[in-house]
Amino acid sequence: MMNDTPRPEAANDAEPKPADSAVSEPVADPLAVAQQEAASLKDKLLRTLADMENLRRRTEREVADARVYGISSFARDVLGVADNMRRALDAVGPELRSNADAAIKALIEGVELTERELLKSLEKNGIRKIEPLGEKFDPNIHQAMYEVPDASVPAGSVVQVMQPGYLIGERVLRPALVGVSKGGPKVAPAANNNAGDNVGASQEPGGK
Repeated sequence: MMNDTPRPEAANDAEPKPADSAVSEPVADPLAVAQQEAASLKDKLLRTLADMENLRRRTEREVADARVYGISSFARDVLGVADNMRRALDAVGPELRSNADAAIKALIEGVELTERELLKSLEKNGIRKIEPLGEKFDPNIHQAMYEVPDASVPAGSVVQVMQPGYLIGERVLRPALVGVSKGGPKVAPAANNNAGDNVGASQEPGGK
């Protein structure tokens, strides 16, 4: 009777062989690693410098805006004083000026002088008056209050000024309140008339 028990040598042959210890992972090139790290550090440095430059420019812009526009709220209050002076002077008609005594004339001249000095002070601080009479209506600096039928001027022209406007720097401190002309009827474009003539001329041969 045969014995089926495997021999020790056969059992040993069936066991998996350990991996060859001589095989190892490739070693990275130190120069390549150093170059990659240097490139990464350079990129970070450039990004940081760009962020710092953007911050510097933004800070300068904010400081400049604060210097120019920081008085906007105060300037609007001062404009009310200028408006009241102008209303007082407009209320004094030419006849009243001519018949006024010396004291009244001196008072009027004093108010006019004060108004001029106030406007000069505003201009020194970058605040300019908008004089839109006769100009084309600009919704960026004008506020239309009503329309005035007037065929003698082009449509959309400022024909009346209820309240002058002011600019501070490049911004609108207060829009001018104006009346805008409606103008006369619009003339049909010449191109349309020519087109109609051409159509009529092209239809005549067909009718014959």
